[in-house]
Amino acid sequence: MHIEEWLETVPAVSVYLLVGIVIGLESLGIPLPGEIVLVSATLLAASQDHINPYILGTCAVAGAVIGDSIGYLIGRKGGQPLLAWLGRKFPKHFSAEHVATAERSFQKWGMWAVFVGRFIALLRIFAGPLAGVLRMPYWKFLIANVLGGVVWAGGTTAVIYSLGKVAEDWLKRFSWLGLVLALLFGLGSMLVMKWRAKKAEAASVTAADAETAEPERVPAGD
Repeated sequence: MHIEEWLETVPAVSVYLLVGIVIGLESLGIPLPGEIVLVSATLLAASQDHINPYILGTCAVAGAVIGDSIGYLIGRKGGQPLLAWLGRKFPKHFSAEHVATAERSFQKWGMWAVFVGRFIALLRIFAGPLAGVLRMPYWKFLIANVLGGVVWAGGTTAVIYSLGKVAEDWLKRFSWLGLVLALLFGLGSMLVMKWRAKKAEAASVTAADAETAEPERVPAGD
């Protein structure tokens, strides 16, 4: 069986559920590759007519909004002890440095940290729970959550699908190459996200060192 024929047998419902669940869990606070799954599924929709891009985008938006809302409620109930527990369970994602970086973003941008955080890997898993921990008013959180979910998930689906349709004939002729490119794109996105996280952590450590450094003593005058 050719790869194209195999792809045609993949149930559309399973793709919709996978995208919605993974993005929802990531938005809830569990470090999963939601962006990679969304891009890969959208490229698949561009080459397979039985997968509806509108339904795919709707599932992605729903997963983002619902997941963030659940994360908010969990964070509001769990408070700071929740962040400490997450730091022990997921030290690479919820380290003290990452939490401090996310908190500074919330202090600087307020409710729009939720919107902006949708486009930044580090903040994407923090936005919901941290907004709850910091007791941001839910109506502010909901506005930024819905706008961020629609623009990020819906926008990503629309852009990637449009690019995929432009190259539809090429993808159908060389479907296996299309899958390889999707995989490479996903791996590249993951590496970029890791690089951004390390850069943010380094900046946080530098800022912390600067704050704790003792001021240089000036000799008293005669």
